[in-house]
Amino acid sequence: MRNTCYSTHQAYEQPAARSALSGKTLLLALFLPIIGHAQTAREVSGKVTDATGAGLPGVTVLVTGTSIGASTGADGDFRLQVPATATSLTVSFVGYARQTVDITGRNTVTVALKDDAQALGDVVVVGYGTVQKSDLTGAVSTLGPKDFNKGTFTSPDQLLQGRTSGVQITQNSGQPGGASTIRIRGNSAVTGTGQPLYVVDGVPLDGRSARPGLNTTLGDSPNSNPLNFLNPADIESLTVLKDASATAIYGSRAAYGVVLITTKRGKVGEPKFDFGISGGFSNIMRRIKVLDASQFREAIGYYGLDAAQLDRGQSNDPLGAILRTGPLQNYTGAVSGGGENGRYRLS
Repeated sequence: MRNTCYSTHQAYEQPAARSALSGKTLLLALFLPIIGHAQTAREVSGKVTDATGAGLPGVTVLVTGTSIGASTGADGDFRLQVPATATSLTVSFVGYARQTVDITGRNTVTVALKDDAQALGDVVVVGYGTVQKSDLTGAVSTLGPKDFNKGTFTSPDQLLQGRTSGVQITQNSGQPGGASTIRIRGNSAVTGTGQPLYVVDGVPLDGRSARPGLNTTLGDSPNSNPLNFLNPADIESLTVLKDASATAIYGSRAAYGVVLITTKRGKVGEPKFDFGISGGFSNIMRRIKVLDASQFREAIGYYGLDAAQLDRGQSNDPLGAILRTGPLQNYTGAVSGGGENGRYRLS
């Protein structure tokens, strides 16, 4: 009897021992990830400020080379869990230069961001002088040599064509020196030429002072270009003033906008010689489709007219008779320099 009872007791004891062992194994398995995470991550905290020491909210703080990051709070404070292998943080914010901070052996950092002067410090020419781009509130577009259209041009306004929003430039004719129609933010008056005011190096320019014989009728455009006296290669920048706040200094003459033209100037130093040669071709982009002789006779019949009386003979191409591919060649030369007593540039 004892052997039987002992055997039965042993049979029930073994599962209990296995259950206890399994419980310990499960508990250990649950703790292993926590121990491993504690060994592979650490917390880094800090504050992001501007040059004056004021906290910056909403700044992005990332572990360099990863997507692990956080944003600063209202006072510029941040707290971030970083991998143990992380060595630096990348801090970025709109209007400030991106900065990388070393966190090797450090759990607390303070970052002072600097203004990004590359964009906000650009100088923009306006009617009453020059201002920084960050302080400009009017609708102004500025183009420099790198923004101009590339190619061979005979007029300065061709440098601007299609390069800025709200400005429409149309070539009225293919005649060399022919006028262009320029509309800034569309037609703003029922009558008048609608042409903007040109200001060259601070001197307002109108049609009467640009070229003799530049006459316009009511609602018409000038028949010659007021900028013909300017060489496109001599232009340093073009600035378009679009709204009332930017053009107010010029009064009613600026009702259709203002185009400010700044020409190149000599710099202090040894004489510098610039020579340029360019060439190209000019042709019509799309030709208007016209009727040939047979189509013309058929169209006349629709109006009950006698085609025989209006017959002009064989078909001809009137556009082809007057349109040609025009070759363009430009040769430019300039010398510039200056000293303590003055600067010069001749072209």
